[in-house]
Amino acid sequence: MLFSEPKRAEIDDHTIKLIVGVIALSLPFLVSSFHDGLTSISQAYREGGWARDIFVGFLFAIAAFLLAFNGHTKVQMVLSKVAAFAAMGVAMFPCKCETYEEIVPHVHGVSAAIMFLILAAFCYTFFKRALSKGHPQAKVRAAIYAVCGVSIVLVILVLAYDGVTGGSIKSSFARLTFFGEAVGLVAFGVAWLTASRNLPLITAKSERLGPLAKL
Repeated sequence: MLFSEPKRAEIDDHTIKLIVGVIALSLPFLVSSFHDGLTSISQAYREGGWARDIFVGFLFAIAAFLLAFNGHTKVQMVLSKVAAFAAMGVAMFPCKCETYEEIVPHVHGVSAAIMFLILAAFCYTFFKRALSKGHPQAKVRAAIYAVCGVSIVLVILVLAYDGVTGGSIKSSFARLTFFGEAVGLVAFGVAWLTASRNLPLITAKSERLGPLAKL
């Protein structure tokens, strides 16, 4: 039951994945709905209002849940903490957007790169774990993780290439950064929602958790 008595004092890692997935998926769409035409999601910080509140608030929420997430190994535990501080760096050190200058040069970009690289690494660990289970639903999940991880890496490479070449892509596609960040966040969100074991079609009935477990 969704509103049954709690069975433990804290939420488990699958619930963390579910919440983080929903937050990551909704962030680009909510920010753009409150301020149309952003050239990057991070520009929301500069525009103020609801867009800024959502951008900063959601990143801090992601950071908080990543701090609480330990994964299954010591490496995953450490990586989740590094990703959490990187997410806070993205929120607290605004980007060089439009006519605005960075408060501290390169902190925003480096933090974003670290965060997305670690999220891609988590996609790989989720992929290996799902593939080892062997049943049809796990294989579908493995394929989803692979697509999400590759998407994040491609976004990093494209944005890095554009930066190194002085905006060669952005000169003809002004919103490159926005859509790149959006793809990265959506891939992140889909991967973590998939890993939450709450989605019935891609999770065997014996694996399901949460209110959808009996579907």
